[in-house]
Amino acid sequence: MRGRSLLAAGLPLVAGLATLFSALPAWAGSALGAWRISREGQLELRTSPDIQIQAFYESGRGRSGPRIWVDLPGAPIRTRTIPGAGLVRQVRIGKPTPYETRLVLEFQPGTPINPAELRLVGTARDRWRMDLKALGAGLVPLGEGDVEAPSAPTWRQGPPATAFVPRGPINAGSLPQVPRGRFKVVIDPGHGGPDPGAVGIGGLRETDVVLDVGLQVAQLLQARGVQVLLTRTSEVDVDLPPRVALANNSGADLFLSIHANALSMARPDVNGIETFYFQSSLSRALAQAVQEQVLAISPGSPDRGVRPGRFFVIRRTVMPSALVEMGFVTGSLDAPRLADAGFRRRLAVAIATGMLNHLGGR
Repeated sequence: MRGRSLLAAGLPLVAGLATLFSALPAWAGSALGAWRISREGQLELRTSPDIQIQAFYESGRGRSGPRIWVDLPGAPIRTRTIPGAGLVRQVRIGKPTPYETRLVLEFQPGTPINPAELRLVGTARDRWRMDLKALGAGLVPLGEGDVEAPSAPTWRQGPPATAFVPRGPINAGSLPQVPRGRFKVVIDPGHGGPDPGAVGIGGLRETDVVLDVGLQVAQLLQARGVQVLLTRTSEVDVDLPPRVALANNSGADLFLSIHANALSMARPDVNGIETFYFQSSLSRALAQAVQEQVLAISPGSPDRGVRPGRFFVIRRTVMPSALVEMGFVTGSLDAPRLADAGFRRRLAVAIATGMLNHLGGR
């Protein structure tokens, strides 16, 4: 779910929060240490220091009351629902992705809330506050954990061992040849803007990895005379339907969506390459061509296979389409490679090679 952002535009102790990324290691547990609705009518949070945090509001519908929720890095050990009191119907601790915690405050249906009066403000490196006093006297104290306690890192194990990152010369000049001016492709770097995608080891963001690789793939294909369209070329938020519309209206021969994978902060042992297609045999052939090349430059990273998938961008595009997951930003083997500019160049050459091989074989 997504709603109106309640994150304060300017915070006295965390200026520029929109570009401040989590310092929480990828093997960490949830960054949420404690929360409470205080007697003074404030939502207070204690978190791991120096994290990225987002707050949103959504109006109620039917039997569902209005909601305020906060997303934090790291997965909770367990999800749970806590019965509320007074104006608060219930509180939920959820896991919207394998690497996030979501704290949801659902209020009683009909509770009048003006989101313009709500702001989540950072009061220290590890403390956050939202004033709810405008809701009136119906707020009852509620919470979990000790908000006043000192914060401490929540990770449960040490950092992974240093991974081997392939080095050596890259021969982009050996890319396969195809007839110049004959083909058009769409490259879709996933996520972007306020949606960073997965966040992994050392704050490695999926959006940064896939945009860098996607732009390089485009340059390599253009050098071979392939016309390339990109769904984004900078850190902007592009919804899924416009990405599909751009592809379908372009008359492109191929569509490739580029992503990086993630699992739990507590599972750095999970690594691997996988590529998805929806139905057609041509889409499967494209996925296979890309998968083979990415695996070839990723020694030791498991082959997670070429598999059917129902991702919106490959399900709704009309040309042969695939979605490649280049490795896990939470993986002890994959993440250091994805963070390395030289290895991202190798990924770009591999992906371009796979696409050119597929075009040349049609």
